[in-house]
Amino acid sequence: MKASAPGKIILFGEHAVVYNRPALAVPVTQVSVDVEVCDSTGIWIHAPVIDLHAELSTLPPDHPIGSVILKLFQHLHIAQPPTMEINISSTIPVASGLGSGAAVSVALVRALSSFLSHPLENNQVNELVFETEKLHHGTPSGIDNTVITYAMPVYFIKGQPIETFKPGKPFTIVIGDTGIPAPTKESVGDVRRLWLRDSVYYEDIFDEIAQLALIARRSIESGKPELLGELMDQNHAFLQQLTVSSPELDRLVDAARNAGALGAKLSGGGRGGNMIALVEQASAESVAEALMSAGAVRTIITEVS
Repeated sequence: MKASAPGKIILFGEHAVVYNRPALAVPVTQVSVDVEVCDSTGIWIHAPVIDLHAELSTLPPDHPIGSVILKLFQHLHIAQPPTMEINISSTIPVASGLGSGAAVSVALVRALSSFLSHPLENNQVNELVFETEKLHHGTPSGIDNTVITYAMPVYFIKGQPIETFKPGKPFTIVIGDTGIPAPTKESVGDVRRLWLRDSVYYEDIFDEIAQLALIARRSIESGKPELLGELMDQNHAFLQQLTVSSPELDRLVDAARNAGALGAKLSGGGRGGNMIALVEQASAESVAEALMSAGAVRTIITEVS
């Protein structure tokens, strides 16, 4: 049995989403996690990307991959699981804001549930993966698992049902990776300290970012993705005010704009990780090259359709 799951990227609303403002995220189908389950002796897991070759019973109960498998067995009321070999491969960079953890969980749940003759619906997969995300992230937003499960753009406000929606027209994004691990917890904590010191000022910034996310959703749905460029530039400026950009991110954002991108911003927690640029399809390669010249360790060109 085989299953795969895409990566994801946040387009608008990072950080403000923590303060109950909307965030917008889209799947990145150019990278994926692939899981294959077949008959074997014992329950063996092979994930060369993270150098994991182990029998399920030898993993600690809170192991990111082991815990997903055990949770699924529990969900399906399988006390004595059959023997199997689980092979996991991935082209999604780890710890870079592209949702690699949630993608592994989604692909695992799909492949395993099919192998066990209990294939799950998208909403069941999503709920199960969200439960495992809680184990590893404490209070995750639910964005990653939803975008990745449904492979559709998502509009999300904390505490409200997540909405998926369809683009009226495809558009192209270039992702540039600084190669610096993004310490999300630190940047979120730093923003909280700023907000505690001057909540009125920062609430205004969050309101502005919320407005951008809302306009962005309408632009995507109505088939006018070219309007996202200016919105990205504005969102990046607000993220700079929140102190979550970095010289490396700013350098890549500037390089993308100078190479003809319609707009660019950091994506995710900031201080490292990725930035994104909206481009016309014809200029995607040249913008990607400009990002590599400006210090990106890798680029991904993805079409959101």
